[in-house]
Amino acid sequence: MPSFARELEQTLHNALTAASSRHHEYATLEHLLLALIDDEHGSKVMAACGVDLDELKEAVATYLDTELDALKTETGNDPSPTSGFQRVVQRAILHVQSSGREEVTGANVLVALFSERESYAGSMRFPISATASARPARRPKRVSPRAPRKARPRRPKAARRARARSSNSASI
Repeated sequence: MPSFARELEQTLHNALTAASSRHHEYATLEHLLLALIDDEHGSKVMAACGVDLDELKEAVATYLDTELDALKTETGNDPSPTSGFQRVVQRAILHVQSSGREEVTGANVLVALFSERESYAGSMRFPISATASARPARRPKRVSPRAPRKARPRRPKAARRARARSSNSASI
């Protein structure tokens, strides 16, 4: 069974802390996303995709502070991870296990998070940084082990059928 990277353990703890500091009863996927922004591996993936991490952090924090008032509780209990939170972590573990690797990182959890389409965190559009959008899209070069063959002109359909009929009758 794969183990959690030390950074991911800290990230999961930070997600629970973010929920607790807001007096939320549950730790949601949005709390997890907020923590992944500061995760070493998760932030590298987002930065490589051109995500503006500061803008994303602000957007998720605003969402947590304004939209999740129903999760606030007066008791000082520790927040519980939602079923979506648990599914994402489990999906990341299964993905790492099926790929033969030994360690689950924040990048694996981030990828698993996008499978949760019903949540704000899984369905939101990430803000792209100005430098990423200014870069032209690169097209991969076509690498061929041999030179492309010249295309042979195809015979008309009627000629192909006639040839097929004549070869069938000759074999009888």
